[in-house]
Amino acid sequence: MSKIDSIIFDLDGTLWSSAKAISEAWGLVLQKHENIEKKEVTEEELYSCMGLPMYDIAAKLFPSLAENIRNQLMDELCEFENGYLEKRGGVLFNGLEETLAQLQKKYKLYIVSNCQDGYIEAFIKAHHMEKYFEDTECWGRTRLSKGESNKILIARNHLQNPVYVGDTAGDYQSAIDARIPFIYAAYGFGEVRDCDYKIQSIRELPEVVEQVNENKK
Repeated sequence: MSKIDSIIFDLDGTLWSSAKAISEAWGLVLQKHENIEKKEVTEEELYSCMGLPMYDIAAKLFPSLAENIRNQLMDELCEFENGYLEKRGGVLFNGLEETLAQLQKKYKLYIVSNCQDGYIEAFIKAHHMEKYFEDTECWGRTRLSKGESNKILIARNHLQNPVYVGDTAGDYQSAIDARIPFIYAAYGFGEVRDCDYKIQSIRELPEVVEQVNENKK
């Protein structure tokens, strides 16, 4: 069987943590809405939502609001958040850029996330990551499951043997749906059981990708 030719990454909990900055950004928006009782979304609340599509997050955080109202609010929060993150950035996991530089020598790198359109671009611009990633896809553009977004990116870039790296059970399911191997980022925000491949640090990824290659022979 052919070796891995590309790596698709989840973003939150895999490449960075943006919870502190998002909490700040959303607080600024919520303070302007007199008719919305909730004026703050904590980092802990955001961690509990990681990996969900944006409107599912809205339903979880603002259950008392009508669906159309909370979805409009989420659109407003996300639009402001993108600009805020692009200027402020988030917290990159230790060793990220060095590891991406190492991986890029052998594999093409991509990002697929359940985030809004513009969020991945904010990450890339804030931390000057343009040189590492070939393409990205997200729920904000496809409005489909992460598995389907994976399939779209794979087809668009003619990838033959990609692997997906993520930190949640939803990420794991997206890899199953796309019929590609999965590497669990156990340092992230989620929990994945019974996974064949696992890393405790992003720095371990090159070695584990090689393990996937060995098992594909």
